[in-house]
Amino acid sequence: MAKLSGKKALIIGGSRGIGAAIVKQLSSEGASVRFTWAGSRTKAEDLARQTGAEAIQADATDRSAILAATRDAGPIDIFVFNAGICIAGDPLTLDPDDIDRMIDINIRAAYHASVEAARSMPDGGRIILIGSTNANRVPFTGLAAYSMTKSALQSMVRGLARDFGDRHITVNVIQPGPTDTDMNPANGPQADLMHSVMAIKEHGSAEDVAAYVSFLAGPAARGITGAMQTIDGGFSA
Repeated sequence: MAKLSGKKALIIGGSRGIGAAIVKQLSSEGASVRFTWAGSRTKAEDLARQTGAEAIQADATDRSAILAATRDAGPIDIFVFNAGICIAGDPLTLDPDDIDRMIDINIRAAYHASVEAARSMPDGGRIILIGSTNANRVPFTGLAAYSMTKSALQSMVRGLARDFGDRHITVNVIQPGPTDTDMNPANGPQADLMHSVMAIKEHGSAEDVAAYVSFLAGPAARGITGAMQTIDGGFSA
């Protein structure tokens, strides 16, 4: 029997990159999967056909839409919040509206959706957020606001782990380092700079992160909660 057979999973932000890899991984292990998408209709529909998962359009900046998608999917055994954007650059010139949008997605949506998922989540459920190694280390300029949003997830999972611990619901954040996706390709112009501060000087893969999600979603991880799970090739070492 597949490890996650009989489990229901919802991935917020699942149409491409790390999110799509998570959808494929959890589906392959027997979970019934729903995922949200915002702007990548074709990729979402293709992924749904490939995996048998259900694709739901919901923009993470729209709190009502994200809460409705989470509520409609419940009760959920495995909740993964993967939606996120990175706004980087000189803090003196960045558009404040862009920064606020990043805060809305990376922090506010992550918190509200996680809490909504927990309302009907069975005992022993899993809440997993996808953060960033930049929560631990900021070696380059231009990442102050982005890193702030990812650091916020650390306190969030610590607190929610306490709040939901009596129900044996675990809450963790996975913190990838440079990962080969459309947003940060392994052959991109910043790759050499990122590799220069890594112990293993290569990008990770979306499948690496998905495998970590699978582990945290499974029975072997029942005692891991309120923790930062970093997978970054030594970027923050």
